[in-house]
Amino acid sequence: MPRLQISLEAARVNAKLSQEDVAKKIGKSRQTIALWEAGKVKLDRANFYMLAEIYGLSIDDIFLP
Repeated sequence: MPRLQISLEAARVNAKLSQEDVAKKIGKSRQTIALWEAGKVKLDRANFYMLAEIYGLSIDDIFLP
């Protein structure tokens, strides 16, 4: 996976969402969101695209070119 230009946590905060808000929207636990943000658990493509949509970002906004 390419390097991120914005962290998942920063993207969430910029969207004014809590980890709990995001977890409810995608049917995951708050702990899963925290682990993704910390880079401790690999985020699969489908969930990554869902996060980008929730945060109002395109993939190009998230990844370094």
